Amino acid sequence: MGNSRRLVMRIAVLADTHVSLLKHIPKKIIDAICTADLIIHAGDFTAVQVLEELKQLREVKAVQGNMDSIELRTMLPVKEIIEIENKRIGITHGSGTPQGMEQRVRKMFEGDQIDIIIYGHSHQRQNKVSDDILFFNPGKARDSFGILTIDKGIKGEIISSR
Repeated sequence: MGNSRRLVMRIAVLADTHVSLLKHIPKKIIDAICTADLIIHAGDFTAVQVLEELKQLREVKAVQGNMDSIELRTMLPVKEIIEIENKRIGITHGSGTPQGMEQRVRKMFEGDQIDIIIYGHSHQRQNKVSDDILFFNPGKARDSFGILTIDKGIKGEIISSR
């Protein structure tokens, strides 16, 4: 008999770090990253150094944000879709005002089969299911970050980074 046991995936979710070095990110986030299987960053690193340092800790999936350097914008896509344990995760930064953000990020993945949309930009935490899609914004890293647990289902948790 083969081992068909599913793995539980823990994903650390960040957005809007707005720092030039990883050491300026709250220690609570770094501790969480070190116990995660993957890091997802929804843009606004601001400096490429932060992305490079995160990659030394864990695998990173990331998109560009509006405050990111030209260097980051040439390296990172505006949107990305990844699949983990048969769950499709759309990642984008977001744009415009907080009002209508959910509709705008949803529209970016129109026609894509998506289970989760991770975004940032508004600095407003979001962890809610709408039309069978989990909309997940970890808030700005100075204040909060997210942990997604993917098992048979998806569980999102937003944690204060202070």
